[in-house]
Amino acid sequence: MNYHNITKDDMLNGDGLRVVLWVAGCTHHCHNCQNPITWDVTGGLPFDENAEAELFEALAKSHIDGITFSGGDPLHPFNREEVFRLIKKIRTELPQKTIWLYTGFLWEEIRDIPEIADIDVVLEGKFVEELLDNNLHWVGSSNQRVINVKETLKSGNIVLHE
Repeated sequence: MNYHNITKDDMLNGDGLRVVLWVAGCTHHCHNCQNPITWDVTGGLPFDENAEAELFEALAKSHIDGITFSGGDPLHPFNREEVFRLIKKIRTELPQKTIWLYTGFLWEEIRDIPEIADIDVVLEGKFVEELLDNNLHWVGSSNQRVINVKETLKSGNIVLHE
């Protein structure tokens, strides 16, 4: 897996202060995407031991509420194995941290992936410029949903994060 950046003390990509891992690779190619530089799966830098150490050092700080996976698309087939490995490691080593994940895939396309249950909030759907809504929290267009994964899996119905 490649990545473009690790953002620390981020307040724009989820509840509270977060660390954001910006992965490379996206096939959705949304028109006027905010981050088209991340589309190329071979772009950025290899996510190696040093990057992982930097990520966990930033995430372990007491003032950090959690991590957000973004990009690109963390659920691009090329990224899934590494992203889910990191999520498992976070759940084990830092269980108090929340995990958010942005993806262009719809909930209906990813809900049966077993590892999805380890994520707290999934922000799903492609960005659609015609549905741009600057009043929304955490997403850019009104077709995108901010899903509370635990409650959604428990109830069987989509429960939006508030």
